[in-house]
Formats: sequence, structure tokens, C-alpha cells
Amino acid sequence: MKNLIIVGHPNTESFCYNGIFKTVKNNLSKNNEEIEVVDLYRDSFTRPRKKLIKKYQDLVTWSERIYFISPVWWFRLTPRMEIFFDEVFEPGFAYEFVNITKLYAYPKPFLKNKKVRTYVTHGAPAIPVLTLYLNSVKLRLVMGVYTFVFGWRFSLFTKTRQFWSVPFVSQKKREKYLKIVEKDIQNDLAFD
Repeated sequence: MKNLIIVGHPNTESFCYNGIFKTVKNNLSKNNEEIEVVDLYRDSFTRPRKKLIKKYQDLVTWSERIYFISPVWWFRLTPRMEIFFDEVFEPGFAYEFVNITKLYAYPKPFLKNKKVRTYVTHGAPAIPVLTLYLNSVKLRLVMGVYTFVFGWRFSLFTKTRQFWSVPFVSQKKREKYLKIVEKDIQNDLAFD
């Protein structure tokens, strides 16, 4: 399959980059999968960036499976990942609004055929984010971005993984997180 990996962390020594991204890429490579990488913090985001956005849109169109990898900063993904969503998944490319009434429309997704998996890392522990903040990061991402462009699918929830307290956990815990990533990739390869 054609795999697009989109990594949104500026630090190549981070767990997102050096751990998750490399694990995804290495596991896909070992299985002779086609891979393209969008490294949002290695590309220049200087305006105008129409050529860069077109390149990203072409890669999204080419792909059959997309992996998003990003830390959570201020209850959102990194600024460049958010720019990716805003400028690449624009109306006309990724979705369009279809009127139901004069005042109401719904988003019709154009990327429904893409298989999507997401890994986000948190500095926070799970309990406050899942309870006090009602898992708002995942809900916003899946409901506010993914359903617009990929459609309504339960797998968008189940294939969006959150790893907790990443800066503070032990190496053993990080290795456990990476085993989860490896297992996910093997499942993708076996069942997609």
C-alpha cells in the first residue's frame, strides 16, 4: 500500500520523532511498503507556500494510508500540524459543504477512502485530560477535523492513540508505547 507519514515535531530527538515516527517508518519499510514522508518541521513554511501545499495535497491524493504523529501543545497538535489541516484539507480538496436548508449544510468528505491512524503524545497524565477536560484533544481532532475530510467512521476514534505523561515516564514505559505502535502497524498490514 501507499503510506504517507506526516510527522509534526520540531525536535528529531523527541519521542514523537525518534520513537514513534521511526517505529512506523521502519516497520512499514521492513514490509516493503511504499512510503512518503511529510516532515512538517523540516519543510520551509515561508509564505507563499502554494507549491508546498500542492505537493502535500498530491501526496494525500497518492496515499492509501495516512499516519499522523504529533505532540499535544496547549490542547492542540503542533502549529505546523494545525496549518497542515487548515491549508491542505481545504474546501474543494478535502470536503465541501452540501446545503440541506438555506441555513444548514453538512461537510461532504472527499477522502473517505483513506485509512488513517494517529499518534499523539501528551505531557499530561491521562486522568485529568480524559475526565476534567472530557478528552477534548481527541474529540476536537476526530470530530472537528477528521470527520469533515475522512467521513464518519468509528475507526477514526479507535485508531487515534494517545500516549500519556511522555516526558516523565520511564524508558520501559516508552518501550511499551512503541510495542503498541508496532502491533498497530502489523494490524494495518494484515487487515487493510
